[in-house]
Amino acid sequence: MAASELYTKFARVWIPDPEEVWKSAELLKDYKPGDKVLLLHLEEGKDLEYRLDPKTKELPHLRNPDILVGENDLTALSYLHEPAVLHNLRVRFIDSKLIYTYCGIVLVAINPYEQLPIYGEDIINAYSGQNMGDMDPHIFAVAEEAYKQMARDERNQSIIVSGESGAGKTVSAKYAMRYFATVSGSASEANVEEKVLASNPIMESIGNAKTTRNDNSSRFGKYIEIGFDKRYRIIGANMRTYLLEKSRVVFQAEEERNYHIFYQLCASAKLPEFKMLRLENADNFHYTMQGGSPVIEGVDDAKEMAHTRQACTLLGISESYQMGIFRILAGILHLGNVGFTSRDSDSCTIPPRHEPLTIFCDLMGVDYEEMCHWLCHRKLATATETYIKPISKLQATNARDALAKHIYAKLFNWIVDHVNQALHSAVKQHSFIGVLDIYGFETFEINSFEQFCINYANEKLQQQFNMHVFKLEQEEYMKEQIPWTLIDFYDNQPCINLIESKLGILDLLDEECKMPKGTDDTWAQKLYNTHLNKCALFEKPRLSNKAFIIQHFADKVEYQCEGFLEKNKDTVFEEQIKVLKSSKFKMLPELFQDDEKAISPTSATSSGRIPLSRTPAKPTKGRPVQTAKEHKKTVGHQFRNSLHLLMETLNATTPHYVRCIKPNDFKFPFTFDEKRAVQQLRACGVLETIRISAAGFPSRWTYQEFFSRYRVLMKQKDVLSDRKQTCKNVLEKLIVDQDKYQFGKTKIFFRAGQVAYLEKLRADKLRAACIRIQKTIRGWLLRKKYLRMRRAAITVQRYVRGYQARCYAKFLRRTNAATTIQKYWRMYVVRRRYKIRRAATVVLQSYLRGYLARNRYRKILREHKAVIIQKWVRGWLARTHYKRSMHAIIYLQCCFRRMMAKRELKKLKIEARSVERYKKLHIGMENKIMQLQRKVDEQNKDYKCLMEKLTNLEGIYNSETEKLRSDLERLQLSEEEAKVATGRVLSLQEEIAKLRKDLEQTQSEKKCIEERADRYKQETDQLVSNLKEENISLKQEKEALNHRIVEQAKEMTETMEKKLVEETKQLELDLNDERLRYQNLLNEFSRLEERYDDLKEEMTLMVNVPKPGHKRTDSTHSSNESEYTFSSEIAETEDIPFRTEEPSERKVPLDMSLFLKLQKRVTELEQEKQVMQDELDRKEEQVLRSKAKEEERPQIRGAELEYESLKRQELESENKKLKNELNELRKSLSEKSAPEVTAPGAPAYRVLMEQLTSVSEELDVRKEEVLILRSQLVSQKEAIQPKNTMTDSTILLEDVQKMKDKGEIAQAYIGLKETNRLLESQLQSQKRSHENEAEALRGEIQSLKEENNRQQQLLAQNLQLPPEARIEASLQHEITRLTNENLYFEELYADDPKKYQSYRISLYKRMIDLMEQLEKQDKTVRKLKKQLKVFAKKIGELEVGQMENISPGQIIDEPIRPVNIPRKEKDFQGMLEYKKEDEQKLVKNLILELKPRGVAVNLIPGLPAYILFMCVRHADYLNDDQKVRSLLTSTINSIKKVLKKRGDDFETVSFWLSNTCRFLHCLKQYSGEEGFMKHNTSRQNEHCLTNFDLAEYRQVLSDLAIQIYQQLVRVLENILQPMIVSGMLEHETIQGVSGVKPTGLRKRTSSIADEGTYTLDSILRQLNSFHSVMCQHGMDPELIKQVVKQMFYIVGAITLNNLLLRKDMCSWSKGMQIRYNVSQLEEWLRDKNLMNSGAKETLEPLIQAAQLLQVKKKTDDDAEAICCMCNALTTAQIVKVLNLYTPVNEFEERVSVSFIRTIQMRLRDRKDSPQLLMDAKHIFPVTFPFNPSSLALETIQIPASLGLGFISRV
Repeated sequence: MAASELYTKFARVWIPDPEEVWKSAELLKDYKPGDKVLLLHLEEGKDLEYRLDPKTKELPHLRNPDILVGENDLTALSYLHEPAVLHNLRVRFIDSKLIYTYCGIVLVAINPYEQLPIYGEDIINAYSGQNMGDMDPHIFAVAEEAYKQMARDERNQSIIVSGESGAGKTVSAKYAMRYFATVSGSASEANVEEKVLASNPIMESIGNAKTTRNDNSSRFGKYIEIGFDKRYRIIGANMRTYLLEKSRVVFQAEEERNYHIFYQLCASAKLPEFKMLRLENADNFHYTMQGGSPVIEGVDDAKEMAHTRQACTLLGISESYQMGIFRILAGILHLGNVGFTSRDSDSCTIPPRHEPLTIFCDLMGVDYEEMCHWLCHRKLATATETYIKPISKLQATNARDALAKHIYAKLFNWIVDHVNQALHSAVKQHSFIGVLDIYGFETFEINSFEQFCINYANEKLQQQFNMHVFKLEQEEYMKEQIPWTLIDFYDNQPCINLIESKLGILDLLDEECKMPKGTDDTWAQKLYNTHLNKCALFEKPRLSNKAFIIQHFADKVEYQCEGFLEKNKDTVFEEQIKVLKSSKFKMLPELFQDDEKAISPTSATSSGRIPLSRTPAKPTKGRPVQTAKEHKKTVGHQFRNSLHLLMETLNATTPHYVRCIKPNDFKFPFTFDEKRAVQQLRACGVLETIRISAAGFPSRWTYQEFFSRYRVLMKQKDVLSDRKQTCKNVLEKLIVDQDKYQFGKTKIFFRAGQVAYLEKLRADKLRAACIRIQKTIRGWLLRKKYLRMRRAAITVQRYVRGYQARCYAKFLRRTNAATTIQKYWRMYVVRRRYKIRRAATVVLQSYLRGYLARNRYRKILREHKAVIIQKWVRGWLARTHYKRSMHAIIYLQCCFRRMMAKRELKKLKIEARSVERYKKLHIGMENKIMQLQRKVDEQNKDYKCLMEKLTNLEGIYNSETEKLRSDLERLQLSEEEAKVATGRVLSLQEEIAKLRKDLEQTQSEKKCIEERADRYKQETDQLVSNLKEENISLKQEKEALNHRIVEQAKEMTETMEKKLVEETKQLELDLNDERLRYQNLLNEFSRLEERYDDLKEEMTLMVNVPKPGHKRTDSTHSSNESEYTFSSEIAETEDIPFRTEEPSERKVPLDMSLFLKLQKRVTELEQEKQVMQDELDRKEEQVLRSKAKEEERPQIRGAELEYESLKRQELESENKKLKNELNELRKSLSEKSAPEVTAPGAPAYRVLMEQLTSVSEELDVRKEEVLILRSQLVSQKEAIQPKNTMTDSTILLEDVQKMKDKGEIAQAYIGLKETNRLLESQLQSQKRSHENEAEALRGEIQSLKEENNRQQQLLAQNLQLPPEARIEASLQHEITRLTNENLYFEELYADDPKKYQSYRISLYKRMIDLMEQLEKQDKTVRKLKKQLKVFAKKIGELEVGQMENISPGQIIDEPIRPVNIPRKEKDFQGMLEYKKEDEQKLVKNLILELKPRGVAVNLIPGLPAYILFMCVRHADYLNDDQKVRSLLTSTINSIKKVLKKRGDDFETVSFWLSNTCRFLHCLKQYSGEEGFMKHNTSRQNEHCLTNFDLAEYRQVLSDLAIQIYQQLVRVLENILQPMIVSGMLEHETIQGVSGVKPTGLRKRTSSIADEGTYTLDSILRQLNSFHSVMCQHGMDPELIKQVVKQMFYIVGAITLNNLLLRKDMCSWSKGMQIRYNVSQLEEWLRDKNLMNSGAKETLEPLIQAAQLLQVKKKTDDDAEAICCMCNALTTAQIVKVLNLYTPVNEFEERVSVSFIRTIQMRLRDRKDSPQLLMDAKHIFPVTFPFNPSSLALETIQIPASLGLGFISRV
């Protein structure tokens, strides 16, 4: 379609206007080719003839459709041109109060000159993680895109912020950095992000100043690189600065200020630490008073100074360095007040002791005379000599100002350098995002060197920007495989060459600066000669020879040559600098040193340039100046180098552009000056982006979006399954010229204006459809009116005829009614009589059937008890038979072993006879034998005493066994008595029959009494009726009086209730606020606690690194257990080679444990030696006390002493040897540290191995000796049995005589020496065995008692059950009993598998028997049921005749005697017992390793809580406070560990929230407090805690529950958050309602559901999952309601927040979608019976926002309705929704600005929060209402699956 065809009647166009730049107009008639004039109608009502240019014949720009006005992206406009861009920006800025707009890849930011609430942390969280096109334009969206691309593409990013002074560049860059700091966080605890943000106030104070255009204008450019680690967390930053405006230090224009820091110093002059600076008001200093505007409105310089100092402290600049900075700045102020006096035209002087100069010298620490001299003189050097020359007053003033500028510039660089060092991180930088805050294109009336450099930098940036835009367009076309045609765009390389090439402007300027007599005029002439008439971009002004003009990309700029050379040289007298370098003030010389030698304020030594840095703002010289002749680099040269370096950095990164626009020059809020805006749009390259986009195919649609939008233009036959082919076919029909569009792989590309044409076709089609719909509806309405009139006539006729018919029907109805009444009354009388008889019959049947059933039950009960008695008797007989057999077998074994021992004794005696050869060797042994004989006599006496003790103990044992047997007999008697009791039951039943007969007699007597009572009742009724009449009259009087009282009371109560309601509401609000504050503090505390634990773990990991090969051994391990113990110790020492690899800083625990074992072995040997020594001493004393034969046999005594002494010496020598070896080991370990000590081959290692081998050899020897001694002791034990030789002393003497004769004296003495010890051990072992047997018998008795109690309890429970359930219940109890027995025997026989196997076999047999019994009982039950049916029929026939003789009253009043069931002797107390050492195992199995899913499905809810409370109850029962405290502490800590480990699992968090609440409720329910015991049963009250008040632990558990609840909310928020926006906003639940508008380059997320996208059903499924999990875990219903309320709040808050930040979502159709989605959520609440949970109320703001999108928004009545309806929305939210409201179709209308202002006026008195977004992170304060459990503790069974077999029920 040709573009001229769009210029039809009523088409709107833009025409140029000198005032408004562009003005809108409407065509009054169609344009035809060849017309020279267009008839237009302006918006103000005038008609205009617009003449076309005869040369170009260009038509005016077409205006976009209204639905496209106000778009987020300018490239989404159908017509892309300057007026469309300007109008779109104006509408968004003025009407919608939106300051951000996309223009392709550029974010256009307009300065509102007003603080807007769109930069809070809630907005940051809303933009975090979002795609750039999904949300409304914002600086945070650009920052998020840069952050996301850095992480995704592994490529560094740059954000280029440019614009005029006052456009908001610095603020935009600041917010971008704040976003990175908030989203990424820091990689360490050094708070790097805070330091990065803290650099802003410092740099603003020293680099920003007030100008006529901006109160906080940046007078330097900066590029900040924010460094990130591999996890993309901030680790540091680096700043590069460009072209500080030094001239501002000494001169300010009217209404401008110097740098902020000077005014901050003056405002803080009264501080004590600043008195030494001798500062005054800013009006008293020359350098701060020239602008005449020392104060900025709304800015407190003193407070800003405090912020600056705080930022310096945060960045690590110490107080001393800060004071040094302030001294230098104060010195600059005082230097500006130094005045000069002219002596003549060529010289000047300074007044003596000039106060400003004195203060300057004092502050700078320099000599007054020297500084005074060089301020008025300068040194000139020639080829032959050097001489000093005085200077004029003007030159001295300029030199003073140059010195001040130089000092400030050096100080500025010093601060920047040290800020960079403070932001430097030792962690390696993985990537960075650079933020470039640089001046925009500038043009003033007088433009000098600064403007030249600024515009030069903008030329370079514009070139880079053009290339990047061109590259992106090319990549898009290549990706979609569209033919690429070269687009012509402005290339500013010629202008850049003019400035920076060889013989360019900068090159000529540097050359002129080197000339001795170079001036600005000579340089201007060189420029004219070189470039005039040779370069089209260079011009000469007509009326000036000291200026030149350059044609920049934005505009022509005229530069004045005056001052160029001076500013480029930046010269300062060298003698003045030398004076400053010689200063006593340490910091001042540092400013003039190279950067490598500067001292950091944060450390004593230089740390060098940080890695992030490329180069300083002004690159330093490679080496210090050596001679005055050597020229330094000029300012222009430095700026060119740094600019080239910046461009290299930007080209190596992915750029993101932010163009800041200044809307007006007067800083008026939300005021738009079209002229200034257009000027800046042209200068910043936005229009160039538009031109490049418009030159190609600016409008782009996906095939699905195109199909959804223009489906109305297609016929049914055109729609194919292939969307791409469908779109192609339709476009070929709609647009004939195929050059106007192109088909890509995934998109359709349109040229400018084609989308508007399609929109026009669509609107025409919809308009025609609307006309057809209107026609049909109007016809339908008229036909409906006709039909209504026809129905009315028919109705009148019907009513007349009906009246006549009703009169006749009335008579018939009365007759029929009388008949019906008679019929029903007769029926009532007969039916009443029948019911009485039937009721009597039913009662008789019930009693008779009950009687028969009870008889049958008693019979079954007797049989059941007989079976039980038989079972226990048979079991007892079997056990007694088994015990008797075992006793006989053991007796036989003992006899056999005794016989074998006697044989062995005989063998030993025969071997002992070979000792006769010792007789020949020792002749004098007779004396020794006599001594031994006496000793044997004495030992014989001792033995007799011991034997007597033994017999006494045996007697005691026998008496105890007799007692136990008597107890058994008593139990047997009790069983027999139980049998007798069953007989008594039979007799009692007979007595019951007799009593029933007596009852019948009493009933007859009762009848007589009732008749008398009836008579009496009639008499009393008459009296009562009389009294009632009197009472009624009195009541009427009373009611009249009461009525008056009630009315007065109502008035009083209403007033009181109103006050009470208001007070209660206020108190509830205060309570909720306080609860919320407390829970927030608790949340913060838990976060800090978790952080503390993490740091603690990190510290432990850093200190104690896990050691490979380390195996911890038990420190309480004993080496006296057996001879096999040491082998395990040696086996453990095999790990020693692994220990040699440990670091030398730590001691090796394995070596130390081996060392301790050796030491322990030595002490054991010492103890053994001491025992033997004592034994020898005792024997020696016994020998000395012997009276006879001591002198007769000295030789034998000497031989014995020699033998004992040799033995003792041998042991002592061994002990010394071991001690020496141990000392050697200690020395070797202490001489050298690990790992050299433990390394194989090291001296300590060799010594250790030698000690180990020697100790093992010694132990082997000792083992052999012990075995020999044991064999000898056994032989002696058999030889001295009581039955043979040890009972009679005479026999013993004979045996001794025999031994004397046979030479067996030595062997006998060795045996007798150990006899006493052996007998003692034998006695102790027998005593222990007897005690064990007695304990076993007691345990058996106790188990029998418990079994008896259990059976009685079973019987009582069975009697209370119905007959059908008794058998099943008894079997169930039997199975549980067998299961418990199985667990018990499994633990009992764990060490003996054979016994356990035999027990299992017997258990299986018993189970088979039970199954057989069950089958038999089933058969008997079937038989009994059949018999019952037969009997029931017979009884029914008999009862019909008998019931007539019995009155209903007799049947009802007949008492039923309850069955007397015996009470159980002992019952479970609802406690669980465990050992103290099993506490960790309990916590581990019940908390740490418990899987919630299995517990929730298979067991009762809250089982872990019940188990823990029952354990606490037992500890309370024992009055063990330590155990209670330990268990509760371990429980709380373990729950925290589980939640920390699996805190992101909803099931785990929900499970432990439920159990924690149940545990808390149990502590309250059984606390013993009356308030918590109201709902308890009497049995539960008995289970209350008795010894401890756990109120403090209840508070701790309540806090823990709050923490778990908050964690649960965070978990479900993380799960729900990705679903909410997609399901609630983007997905079309009602298909076809929402329209799709054209989108720009920043594509939004499509609302058409793709695979993997979330829908509303996804949210509902997730809500169902949450609810089912919480119900399975047994969570309190009130708590579930609070969780659901929180979930719905999150859904509503996130949905509303996204709605407020997305202009494309604010439409009428989207409001309908939202309301439908909300109704689905409400339906879910109804299904779950949660409507009273308060969840629906949390969705009220979202509901009202959706209603606001759908209601009318035109008149004042509409405004009033909106104000009344939207009471849950804040004023800011209402205005935001109205501003964002966007029509999707042309039939919808925008909200007018006047209507929005009306809303604001009506809502101005409303007191609500100014915050725009809802706090999606807000958590409602949670409460835990007391919910007592009806579950009885004693009925709780512990399943084996929990692994808690070590605890037992009590």
